[in-house]
Amino acid sequence: MVAAPIAIVAAMHEELSALLARMPDEQRVHMAGRDFWVGHLQGQPVVAVLSRIGKVAAAVTATVLLERFGVRAIVFTGVAGGLAPGVNVGDVVVATELLQHDMDASPIFPKYEVPLMGRSRFAADAAIGDALAAVAEGTLRDPVGLVGQKAVDEFHLRSPKVHRGLLISGDRFVSTTAECGALQRSLPDALAVEMEGAAMAQACHDYGVPFAALRTISDRADDAAHGDFTRFVAEVASRYSLALVDAWLASLPRDAA
Repeated sequence: MVAAPIAIVAAMHEELSALLARMPDEQRVHMAGRDFWVGHLQGQPVVAVLSRIGKVAAAVTATVLLERFGVRAIVFTGVAGGLAPGVNVGDVVVATELLQHDMDASPIFPKYEVPLMGRSRFAADAAIGDALAAVAEGTLRDPVGLVGQKAVDEFHLRSPKVHRGLLISGDRFVSTTAECGALQRSLPDALAVEMEGAAMAQACHDYGVPFAALRTISDRADDAAHGDFTRFVAEVASRYSLALVDAWLASLPRDAA
């Protein structure tokens, strides 16, 4: 029996391109305005796809992966803005829970609660998260070997760390100190903010399929968040994503493939 594939969802073109370059047999399937790449990575059957930006796009991507490709798990990789103290540029956040910070149907439902579901937080898969965090801990010990001395110096990647905890999502790019401060006050345990993860987590919850999110911190979600975002993705985040996903897939037993 052929095992169901694992979905690897990238947030940026650079990350997807890096993954596809390592897939020896990828075949394109075009659906819902997206290119889904079916093949193998580290001997594991995978479907790689670009999520597009925002919660609706992410939910559509997840639904196609679940319905059309019958994936057995979804792993999302991309960038995020750091919120919690000590979550710095070049660090990695592996989500334990995900929440939509712009979900607010109050006073009918409590703020952040998804209407009719009775919950605001969606748990990420603990086993996959533990494995990704372990891989990240080992990989980030040598940032120069991972991204090169030039990128380490330019982006100050001296001692990148791995964090586990709450990841929050919303349909806006948080890029002012005022917005960042408001989120920190409202959700003090949030480690980082992005635009897709919680929507994918909700879709996976509905289908009963494991979900994990791995985010590289590209900025501090404040007035300096604009930075050289494109270069950071190309020179740091895409290399992080490829190395971590590659190492995690390599650690899985082949008889699960």
